[in-house]
Amino acid sequence: MALRIPRPHRDDVRIAVGGLLGGVLLWALGIHPRVPTDPAVLWRTSWAPLVPLAVTAACALLRRTRPRTGLLIGTAALVLDTVSVGSIVTLVLYTDLMYAAVLYGPPATARRMPWGTGMLTVLGGVVPAAVGRDPRWLLVGVAVGVVAFAPAATGWVVRNHRDAAEAARLRAEQTALLAEVDRTQAVTAERARMARELHDLVAGHLSAIAIHSTAALSLDDPRTSRNALTVIRENSVEGLAEMRRLIGVLRAASADREPAAIPTLDGLTALVESARANGLDVRLDARQGDVPTPVGLAAYRIVQESLTNVLKHAAEGPVEVRLHRRDGVLDVRVSSPYRPRDTPRAPGSGAGLAGMRERAALLSGEFAAGPEGGRWTVRTALPLTEGDSA
Repeated sequence: MALRIPRPHRDDVRIAVGGLLGGVLLWALGIHPRVPTDPAVLWRTSWAPLVPLAVTAACALLRRTRPRTGLLIGTAALVLDTVSVGSIVTLVLYTDLMYAAVLYGPPATARRMPWGTGMLTVLGGVVPAAVGRDPRWLLVGVAVGVVAFAPAATGWVVRNHRDAAEAARLRAEQTALLAEVDRTQAVTAERARMARELHDLVAGHLSAIAIHSTAALSLDDPRTSRNALTVIRENSVEGLAEMRRLIGVLRAASADREPAAIPTLDGLTALVESARANGLDVRLDARQGDVPTPVGLAAYRIVQESLTNVLKHAAEGPVEVRLHRRDGVLDVRVSSPYRPRDTPRAPGSGAGLAGMRERAALLSGEFAAGPEGGRWTVRTALPLTEGDSA
């Protein structure tokens, strides 16, 4: 399998071509950093500087794709350049190779190059000057620092800023993703809350309408039909009022709009009276005292939905609604006659039980429903603490 060489970046191509043309121009003009004094080495002033120049320019093509390889070959070309009259462009291209090796190379290379070139700068200038007591050696250290240490340190600083910017971008993307997840969860929770609220508001009234309309159609008795129509009208008016209240909540957009009234346990008496008007024998025992608003709303809705289920499914007999407060918990119990083989007076989907269970769970409460001693009992324990009133 053939070795695939990565295509050089277009900016690297520009650097290589520009450096090569600039070096050739300086060579043609006879501009060199060193002037030979020995006629025996006159050959060094001819074509010799063009070889390391061409090699270094070619290495510029590898500055992003193979930065360490380009630096290694460029170092050999720089050594070759030192034995000729040299080229300023070769030195400049080499400093760019050193910079690119730190910026685009592996993390290990990026960490080691500044330290290595820094040590080389000290060893190449300060140590010989101290040992040989010749301050001119310091110029060698300065030259090494300019050619090697300065571009390596610059590459390290730029790489750190680039990595920090990339990390900030990733954090921003993660934050945006988490925000989108939170938004989706909030929308889902709101839809579930509105579904529970809509079911609790409408199901009871529609069930009463369905049951009494069935009775009016099945019995050819004007008095019975009139009573049924009266109940149907009352439930229709109450259902429309509840629907208007809910629509008002959904459409409210300004802060100066009056908030809709939230049902409380003070309304249990009216709720029981409405159930009695629908034909249920309801007995209320409410000794809960003052409770937090979320707990009161959840308890009200659970009693409301329980009475709706009694109207649709329970056998004839007394219905007991009891609310007692004990040990920081509000106990809600709704018990009704139960005969498993009775046919429901109105169809149900099970959404009511699911909604009651969700309301209790949102307040970290307990919920259970099922037959108990020949009666169907809904049992709920709600902690008397502030919570979500969904």
